[in-house]
Formats: sequence, C-alpha cells, structure tokens
Amino acid sequence: MTERSIIALVSTPSGFAGRTNALPMPSSDWYHVEPVNEALEALLGVPTSVLRLISVENGQSPSGGLVTYHVEAYGEPDRTKLHPAEEPEPDAPLRLPYARMGGPAELIAWADTEIERTGPAVQVRTWNLSTVHRLPTSDGPVWLKAIPPFFADEGSVIEMVAAHDPTLVPEVIASAPQRVLLGDAPGDKCWPITPEHVDLILPRWVAVQNALAGAPQIRATTVPMPSFGLPDTLTHGDFHPGNWRAGGKIIDWSDAVWGHAALDACRLLEYSPPEIRDHVREVWCEAWLSLRPDSRPLEALDVARRASRLHNAVKYQEFLDNIEQSERIYHEGDPQGELRAVRELVR
Repeated sequence: MTERSIIALVSTPSGFAGRTNALPMPSSDWYHVEPVNEALEALLGVPTSVLRLISVENGQSPSGGLVTYHVEAYGEPDRTKLHPAEEPEPDAPLRLPYARMGGPAELIAWADTEIERTGPAVQVRTWNLSTVHRLPTSDGPVWLKAIPPFFADEGSVIEMVAAHDPTLVPEVIASAPQRVLLGDAPGDKCWPITPEHVDLILPRWVAVQNALAGAPQIRATTVPMPSFGLPDTLTHGDFHPGNWRAGGKIIDWSDAVWGHAALDACRLLEYSPPEIRDHVREVWCEAWLSLRPDSRPLEALDVARRASRLHNAVKYQEFLDNIEQSERIYHEGDPQGELRAVRELVR
C-alpha cells in the first residue's frame, strides 16, 4: 500500500489560521478522511471537516503521496500547531456545496431534522463525486451522503429497486435533491469477490432488472447496443464488488442510468479476477435465460464489453467537465484509458 501523509490548510470561525506540518496517515486513499479528522482533532483540539483536496505530490490516483486539504475547524484551534500559509481561494466555478465552508455542517443539520443522533457525526470520505458521514443512532449507524447535481437521484433509484426486492438495498430514511439518508448495509465489501458473493447478489439483481424493464425511468445511457433478447432497464452503473456488501445489499447508486442489462455484468467482469469470470458469466446467463428463455445473453456480453468501455469513457468525461480543477486529478486520463481499452477489444 502506498503511504499517504497530509497537510491541512485550516480555516476557522474567525478566519484562516494556517497550515499543519505533514502528518502520516494509516490509510492511503485520498478520499478516506476519517483518519484525517481524527489526527487533526488530536493535534488542534477541535473537531474538523475536510472540505476538498487542493494538491497531491508524489501520489498516483487515488492514493499515496503528500496530500494537501482545505479543512474547516469547528472552534478555535491550537494555533501553536499551525504555520503561516496562503489562504485557499474562497470560491471557484464548479465547487460543490459540501466542499465550501459550512457545507458539511449544513448537511448534518439537515440529517438531524430526520433522525436523533446519539453522538458526533463522523465524516468518512469526501471527494469530487460524493461526501459520506456516519451518524450514530440508538438503532445503529445511519449514512448521510451528498452527490453532485449531474448524478442520479440516489434515493429515488434505491426506492425503485426496493419496490421489487427491499433486501437488495439499504433503507431510504430521507432524501432531498443531491442528498440521501440511508440505513446501514451490514457486512464488509465483497473484496476479494468469491463465487458465493456472485451467487448471493447477481441472480437477485437480474430479477429486479427484469421486473423494471420497460419505459426509461431515469436518464438513458448514451451508448445503445443490440438487445439480444434482453431489455433496456435500470443499470447500477458501477457494479463492482466494492459496492456489494457481504450481507447481500448493493450500495452507491448515484451512477445509475437506463441501459442494456449487460452493461452491469461487464463492469463486474472488469473487477473480477480471471478465475471467477467464468462463474460470473454462467450465473448471469442462467439468471437471464430462466426469465427470458429466447434471449442470447452470452452474445450480449461479448458486444457489451465494448459498449461498457464506451459508456465509461463518456461518464468519466462528464466527471471531468463538471468538477473543479484541483480535483480533476482523480479522473485525468480515464476517458482516454477506456477508449484505448475499446480499441484493444476491437483488435
């Protein structure tokens, strides 16, 4: 694992206070900010929230190196631990609400109108495409998520799925534009993926996709493909095992689009090791053939390998077109990488 250290540029209720020394972090991912806030509270004596990434030295997306963040402190920090520095720019085109001063606090205040917390909110991750807080309640953790305006309405998408299989998704406690409050999805991520994970998740998702087939209910993908007897339906959009939970739920629905059902299977195959791929194909094809006996799912997978990469290229370019300059580092080069992958498949 590539090591990460961080520098925090700290803004306070009374103005900009300065920067910290470099602090080592126990995790490498840039968007994993829970340990950042823990270290800063221990250092400065007040709670903090990470607003956004400003720069990275010697890291490779999305991890490692020396990462500089703009941080909001809730209270007056110990200024003996801070050094003079240039204040981050107060505003910028495309900056998301949760990356501005007061943004995280406003989200938590909204959540507090819907639930009763039993302790402090914990900012778990934040980056150019989402921010996530864990909120403790007497019934267990609740998850507060905010997303950019160019993503799907995650609350509505989850409720579409829940209408056919409520065990496949977390409970939607409350939702509003660009934010959602969700019940817990127990279990670890399904890394590394196993045949048992595939058997648990994939047939149930195919059944929901079949049930939802019909007129588009959200925006459609810009990459159509032949049907092979399979429907256009709801696709998760980022259907890899990191978005599956061992308890049987699927999370992170903001990439969802209306498209060919095989797109999700190809995304899964991209993230599956070679020894699992035949099992993924077999389970997916059998699930569709049981519902649509005249379909040709294996042929669909072959074509969808290329369509999926083209869809990814369009999606990554949309990210780059809609996020502020400093955080483009997460996805610079991704559209070109997907197009190169398509070219290799055509060859």
